[in-house]
Amino acid sequence: MINKCTTPELALAELTDGASLAVGGFGLCGIPMTLIQAVDRLGVSGLKVISNNCGVDDWGLGILLAKHRVARVTGSYVGENKEFARQYLSGELEVELCPQGTLAERLRAGGCGIPAFYTPAGVGTQIAEGGIPWRYDGNGGVAVHSPPREVRVFHGREYVLEESITTDFSLMAASRGDHHGNLVFDGTTANFNPAAAMAGRVTVAEVAELVEPGELRPEDIHVPGVFVQHIVHAPDPDKRIEKRTVTEEALS
Repeated sequence: MINKCTTPELALAELTDGASLAVGGFGLCGIPMTLIQAVDRLGVSGLKVISNNCGVDDWGLGILLAKHRVARVTGSYVGENKEFARQYLSGELEVELCPQGTLAERLRAGGCGIPAFYTPAGVGTQIAEGGIPWRYDGNGGVAVHSPPREVRVFHGREYVLEESITTDFSLMAASRGDHHGNLVFDGTTANFNPAAAMAGRVTVAEVAELVEPGELRPEDIHVPGVFVQHIVHAPDPDKRIEKRTVTEEALS
């Protein structure tokens, strides 16, 4: 078995301008921040990002957006990122919004070699009919609309055809991993990470705890090493909370 451990710089050495990236995480939970910072240091631009959302203005994928490194985003949620919204509405950024479950399945299907699938999500909406603004022209008009999708009836119910997603690179964060690339997640840190791992032609995973091969029980592994090309040890990751809620007692 191959030892897949390396540095962020070596793992991302072939990342170039215009590359597509599937990035795990949900909000700020389970995001591969060490790898995102490495992408930032590389200085590549024109990136096509597929992720549930784009972090916040000063963390996560938001740091790439702030430097205009991202040309297109496929995601489900703008979230708390004001710069994301500003770039989209001003025509600086192309954005394809799709339902969260559909996005997860598009990534998973890409990893399984399934070119497309039918789903009831989006039937009767602009998801199926087309016309969602993907890019504004900066003058209040729409430069690029979403195209209409094929709709078919199965067993008396309508379904929309969605194409799967594969990317040049996938970036993900796991709680534990071994030298062979087997990964384990804690709780909700799994979110989009396993699906993102499957979609990438080159998948890079940062792990908070690096263990020796054989220490992970096979039944505990969420992503097997066959999907992972590079492992980066990133101990003590900086975990931030997107929105903090406290009780009145805590404020007093």
